[in-house]
Amino acid sequence: KGCDLKKYLKTNNKDRRGRTGYNLVTLLEVILFGFMEKGYVSLREMEKLCKTDIRFMYLLRDEKKTPTHMTFSNFISKYLKKSIEDIFYDINKNIFKKDNVNLDIVYIDGSKFEANANKYSWVWKKACLTNRDKLFKKISVLLTEINEKILSYEMTMYSIKEEYEINYLEDIINDFQTRFKIDKSTFVSGKGRRKSVYQKYYEKLEEYINKLKEYAYHIDICGEKRNSYSKTDKDATFMRVKRDYMGNDQLLPCYNIQLGISDEYISVCDVYQYASDSNCFEPLLETFNNRYQKYPTYPVADAGYGNYNNYLYCKEKEMELVQKFAMYKKATEDKNYINDPFRVVNFKRNENGQLVCPNNKVFYYLKTEPIKGNKYGRTEEFYQCEDCSDCPLKSKCHKAKGNRIIKLNEELTALHQEVIDNLNSELGNKLRKNRSIQAEGTIGVIKYDRWYRRIVRRGLKNVRLELFLVSIGYNLYKYHNKKNRIIQ
Repeated sequence: KGCDLKKYLKTNNKDRRGRTGYNLVTLLEVILFGFMEKGYVSLREMEKLCKTDIRFMYLLRDEKKTPTHMTFSNFISKYLKKSIEDIFYDINKNIFKKDNVNLDIVYIDGSKFEANANKYSWVWKKACLTNRDKLFKKISVLLTEINEKILSYEMTMYSIKEEYEINYLEDIINDFQTRFKIDKSTFVSGKGRRKSVYQKYYEKLEEYINKLKEYAYHIDICGEKRNSYSKTDKDATFMRVKRDYMGNDQLLPCYNIQLGISDEYISVCDVYQYASDSNCFEPLLETFNNRYQKYPTYPVADAGYGNYNNYLYCKEKEMELVQKFAMYKKATEDKNYINDPFRVVNFKRNENGQLVCPNNKVFYYLKTEPIKGNKYGRTEEFYQCEDCSDCPLKSKCHKAKGNRIIKLNEELTALHQEVIDNLNSELGNKLRKNRSIQAEGTIGVIKYDRWYRRIVRRGLKNVRLELFLVSIGYNLYKYHNKKNRIIQ
């Protein structure tokens, strides 16, 4: 109650022909109730439940005939694909208002869900790029041979390049065919038949062009951010997934499902095609802001999200730094690590402001290098010790043959210290405990209590549709459970 779902189900009655269809609001209620009860429900199972389960029969009490699985399928593809995200956030706003949900705190976590794709259907972008470079060299060799053996008599040459465009090679093969009046119908093949020189070169050119098109097709599908895709589901990316309790991980076609939890409800969710959780942090919070017109004050996340980019993003949007970093546990619990005098962070400075090691040797500035792929322009400064030879502490300090070289980024060190201070405060302790309960707990309930462990649909749009249906079902399930708890 409280949500006007009719606005998402508008139809043009002028174009309607045949018998009167099912009530669209009723169909939506049945679908959402099915996902609330089951976690994930197939359309054929929903058809069966409408015939056997009295609760589904009650929802369909005004309908003369039980809807089939195709009715549900057509309804979802026609109405829900476009509007399911709006329905999710509309229902959320209604639930959050009734339950006084605090949107200032969001617990973020993600999980890789296996896609509905063959696990041996991989295409690797890096392999395509490597093989394409090898093919460029073969093309250069072939064109050089054509220039020397055939075109030298024609007083013309084909240009040799380091990289070749498909259009350029197609112009060459068309010119070659026209110049020497090649008719493909006269080509010979098979044992005992000798191919002409022109046929050999033409077929080789054609083979290389087709292979180049194939590589271009694969690289285009992968795009800039992905390094692989599955032939069965081209939107799925191969990621490492833990398969058993021993942690024997495998590369499988997956989608990275990201959830933001507020007071036990899924406040924001989305599907991503890249494996790294840190890359999902910013787009997920931007979605949160677009839907709720605010950024959370405390976006709590684990070490997978704590990096320089995300910390500066939080500073830019005035959010607190409550995301752990990779060495957080060691930096807060391991006393030997914290007090290690050979850690760069613990190095002292002399009266000239220069870094000094425990043996009082000065480190001199070497160079500054930008971090690859960092959009905020992060750089690292390199320093080298003046002399490590004959140092009695060298075995404890480092294992390099020459003088020790260290990397330093004082801004990142300061951000790490701010994270430690925030998470070790009284509020920080509560946030850390609640994140493991709410974020990881929600994913655990969805996967193991509500039996949604693998993506059913194919294609990014269809997977997003599926995720929003599951998330709506989870929030409705959580809301009614809380409501029953209060009544009892």
